[in-house]
Amino acid sequence: MGADIIDYTIIGDDMQAVIITLDPDEAVVAEAGAMMYLDPDIEMATSLTMKQGGSGVFGKLFEAGKRVVTGESFFITYFANEGRVRRDCAFAAPYPGHVVPIELAEHNGEIICQKDAFLCAARGVEIGIAFQRRLGVGFFGGEGFILQRLTSDDGHGQVFLHAGGTTVRRTLGPGETLRVDTGCLVGFEKSINYDIQFVKGIKNKLFGGEGLFYATVTGPGTVWLQTLPFSRLANRVISAASGLGSGGKGEGSVLGGVFNLIDGR
Repeated sequence: MGADIIDYTIIGDDMQAVIITLDPDEAVVAEAGAMMYLDPDIEMATSLTMKQGGSGVFGKLFEAGKRVVTGESFFITYFANEGRVRRDCAFAAPYPGHVVPIELAEHNGEIICQKDAFLCAARGVEIGIAFQRRLGVGFFGGEGFILQRLTSDDGHGQVFLHAGGTTVRRTLGPGETLRVDTGCLVGFEKSINYDIQFVKGIKNKLFGGEGLFYATVTGPGTVWLQTLPFSRLANRVISAASGLGSGGKGEGSVLGGVFNLIDGR
């Protein structure tokens, strides 16, 4: 069976949520903890599998295990409209950013995205594993050997990803290459070639502040980027909290100001 055809509205500016309108008997699947509110007649249920129909106990456990490997929860949560009129349900991500709506049919029926990017999708969309075959990409690509693969049986289905900060969409032509910070890559079409590249120059490696590697994506295909990866935000918060914990030493001194200039604060 194919994915349900759903209507949606994205609300907010820098901290967005998606409101999904379901016809009777339609349903949406979401990551655990993403739900914001439910209209009457919207009922919630949990399942081991995103596939419609039976796949056996071991098949369901295997699918649930794949989700855990990709960073999702063991159980998937369904929200179905069991009433006789159209009803709404809303979902929001746990940190500031934008909701990215993607129709799989417009991207050859498949999207590959980073772990934890999945927010919700129409019933019928499946989350699988996309292994990185290149050893270098697995060790240094920022997301390890495993990414998420979003597909559906008939090639169509509405998917919603979450990206930190502002979202940038780039469409690359054949052979066109873009170098990206490894944490800023949200997702890409399956036609995109994903690899890593060393930062040139010893001074750039030591003092450039961008790490030792870029992610390189080569077209043809579409890529989605984020301006604020959660890891970058978390590092800033931890750094600021450490300064507060030490009593803010050096914050008001000349030496503290010099070091703040050096590290860009």
